[in-house]
Amino acid sequence: MYQRRFARIRPSGRVSNTAKIIIDQKTPVIDCTVIDYSAGGACLQLVGKIVLPPRFELLHGLSRKRCRMVWKDGLRVGVAF
Repeated sequence: MYQRRFARIRPSGRVSNTAKIIIDQKTPVIDCTVIDYSAGGACLQLVGKIVLPPRFELLHGLSRKRCRMVWKDGLRVGVAF
């Protein structure tokens, strides 16, 4: 593991580790688990093999953010906000 150059900025207060991926109004919402979360992006754990588009929205707690998929490794996905 590499040391981080800068400390992550984490949201304050209690934050759930569950989130929902919203692709569009016609597609069912996809449940996922938030592994790591920072001001600029997140690492998400998917439940099964799901094909995601390059851009989607993430509903995490009370925030809804537009995401861009940066990487994918098995069931884990890295996104940037």
